[in-house]
Amino acid sequence: MTRPDVSWLTLLPTLIVLGTALVVLLADLWTEGPDREGLGWIGIVGLLVAAVASATLWNTREVGFAGGYTIDRYTIFFNLIFALAGCLTLLMSMDYLERTDIKTGEYYALVLFAIAGMLMMAAGTDLIVIFLGLEVMSIAVYCLTGIWRRDMRSNEAALKYFLLGAFATGFLLFGIALIYGACGTTALGTVAAQLAAKGSTPHGLIFAGVALLLVGFAFKVAAVPFHAWAPDVYQGAPTSVTALMAVGVKAAAFAAFARIFLHTLAPLATDWAGAMRVLAVLTMTVGNVIAIAQRNIKRLLAYSSISHAGYILIGMVAAGTDGGTAVLYYLLVYSFMTLGAFAVVIALGKRGEPNEDLDDYAGLGFKHPFLGFSMTVFMLSLAGVPTLAGFTGKFYLFTAAVDTGHVDLAIVGVLNSVISMYYYLGVPIRMYMADGPKEIPGTAHRPYLVATLLIASIGTVFLGLFPSWALELARSAYLSLST
Repeated sequence: MTRPDVSWLTLLPTLIVLGTALVVLLADLWTEGPDREGLGWIGIVGLLVAAVASATLWNTREVGFAGGYTIDRYTIFFNLIFALAGCLTLLMSMDYLERTDIKTGEYYALVLFAIAGMLMMAAGTDLIVIFLGLEVMSIAVYCLTGIWRRDMRSNEAALKYFLLGAFATGFLLFGIALIYGACGTTALGTVAAQLAAKGSTPHGLIFAGVALLLVGFAFKVAAVPFHAWAPDVYQGAPTSVTALMAVGVKAAAFAAFARIFLHTLAPLATDWAGAMRVLAVLTMTVGNVIAIAQRNIKRLLAYSSISHAGYILIGMVAAGTDGGTAVLYYLLVYSFMTLGAFAVVIALGKRGEPNEDLDDYAGLGFKHPFLGFSMTVFMLSLAGVPTLAGFTGKFYLFTAAVDTGHVDLAIVGVLNSVISMYYYLGVPIRMYMADGPKEIPGTAHRPYLVATLLIASIGTVFLGLFPSWALELARSAYLSLST
């Protein structure tokens, strides 16, 4: 027998995260009570090591496993987003698990397993590898959604997410099978070469496969009309898990989505761009309009997340270097402002009282100025107010659309941003212009939440004022797809 040639370098970040998850599982056998915070710190250290390992490989391009797994700048850019999402999720979870009495040490390991699946999706250059990464991520998140076993909302959310997720996975896998039937391979590079071959006419199965892939990824990013699971799951899941879903799962899905559609299926752009235009318009409009009627902050942020998926789809339609760069940059800024918003939601909750109604935020700005200021920054950034990161991200997305002739799509995006002002500004208005009788716990003895809010706030402001360096990283990462 000959030993297979394994490119361990391509697996390095993923192996570090998986190794950390196993260490956390073993350490959980000897920890209990307050000591479980140490499990979170082990996870954070592992994610930071994986991020550093990824950053050191920035100028490296390594392909392994017969071209199915690749480390390039595109992969590394997303690795850093996943490390950010994982670290902030674990940081806010330490306080959250204690206050909600979720005494399950495997929580930290499941977060790490979910991050490992995300890393696989970003690095996968074979449809089967991407599918495996998707399943590793999804199964871990299904378990995390229902980890609050004594809460009926958590159980219901986990069941809904699992059933609808399995159904959507079927579409994705069927699409992969059809593309394999047409091309005889699942390797993205080979599929791209066949589609780009001069004089070749794509097989009919290709178009059916592309349509099914579009459905599968649309579900994962919560695009309309495949969004119905998001509000219920976001509301029912533990809030720290909701934050991971809103940022990590969405970023991982777009990482694979963009690699497949903007690079591999680029020769068929004229065929799938029309459908994606419709998805973008529906997702932005439905998400923003329905968000206006929400009274629960987690449901409001769920519809907000749906609408932002629509904005990102504008970059997908624009395609090209500018469109792809805008997609990557927007996912980075979206991570900071969304994780920060959910951290504030956690800060307001206490055992037995989640305080998720919008009226619970009344007077927050004066009772707890730091929480009020932080939430105001995140809401204004999500709305797209100038000088904050959300505005900069939308500006680049809409500019890419205009430059590629999709002026109507940019106009719809701007109009939707105006609509979103109503419900985003409603939160600061309640915090500063209304008085609430409820006693809200502060952050005086919650250092982990304070650290999370500081990191997210600084990132949101800094990326809005100084976007050029991050934009250049995103451009370099996207261009690595074509090398």
